[in-house]
Amino acid sequence: MRLLRAMGARISGDRAARVAASPNFDGKVFVNRTPASVLPPGSGPKIFREMFFGKERRKPSGAVPIVRPSSTDWELTPGGLSVIWLGHATSLVEIEGHRVLLDPVWSLRCSPTSFAGPKRLHPMPLALAQLPALDAIVISHDHYDHLDMATVRELTLTQMAPFLVPLGVGAHLERWKVPADRIIELDWNEEITIGGLQFVATEARHFSGRSLRRNDTLWGSWVIAGKQRRVFYTGDTGYFPGFAEIGSQHGPFDLTLIQIGAYSPYWPDIHMTPEEAVATHLDVRGGLLLPVHWATFNLALHSWGEPVDRIWRETKQHDVTLTVPKPGERVKVDDPSEVDGWWQALA
Repeated sequence: MRLLRAMGARISGDRAARVAASPNFDGKVFVNRTPASVLPPGSGPKIFREMFFGKERRKPSGAVPIVRPSSTDWELTPGGLSVIWLGHATSLVEIEGHRVLLDPVWSLRCSPTSFAGPKRLHPMPLALAQLPALDAIVISHDHYDHLDMATVRELTLTQMAPFLVPLGVGAHLERWKVPADRIIELDWNEEITIGGLQFVATEARHFSGRSLRRNDTLWGSWVIAGKQRRVFYTGDTGYFPGFAEIGSQHGPFDLTLIQIGAYSPYWPDIHMTPEEAVATHLDVRGGLLLPVHWATFNLALHSWGEPVDRIWRETKQHDVTLTVPKPGERVKVDDPSEVDGWWQALA
């Protein structure tokens, strides 16, 4: 029964009518404006061979160092901007006196079951109950490493913040007993203001699905804007020309959180390489770049530390300011620590 609940819900009723009216829905499924293939034909046997016989070190050789946030990390300043990367894509953004939690996943596995699926490579730096009061919880799409049933259910009980999700994803949340008045669903280029912060659902190049069905819910990136400070989060995405349009319409950004891990030549359209991540940062006119979607779950064929090694080299070539915090380490966007290569001893 838990397995079926974790898979979420089918879209129906008023939500189905809204989905059908979306310009990003082709009558059957949501589609990317820039066409994307999840797996090119004939790649399956090659992936299987590399998965079991490849020589890449896909796990850290020792314990990943984590930082336990202290009470001083919850102090907010009205015009400030800081971020705590908690692992994988889960991040806590503190912007102009507000707190926004991105893609929260606290479970041991990113899976519909508790006994199978990719297992966490480091513990979360803090328990869910230790989170301070949140102003918004933002979800990029419905894959298990970004939308976790157990985490959502606990946040529903322990927090009062609304969940902001791409169109259709609210069906999963309703099945998990999130009150309807705490669910805000947006199509691409739709926006809402909450507590003085503007949230805009923006385009991404990816796919969705929690079972054999794909693309019946939307995926996306997000703009989070205060009066002075602006943040961009890519979610999961392949590189595409639309990032320059996002930068033109909504940038420049003080901080970008950009996906760098789980790329492969076998699925080049739906996840970015580290070099493409830097190109995205430049396209959206970013200031400080914080790479996410690496270090926590083994979801691809590359070695564990390769994504961040590559992005460090690429940012140097393009004079981009990079921060690579340990999980749980607070980054002040206006005064980030220099990159120290902490992960290299474990790669």
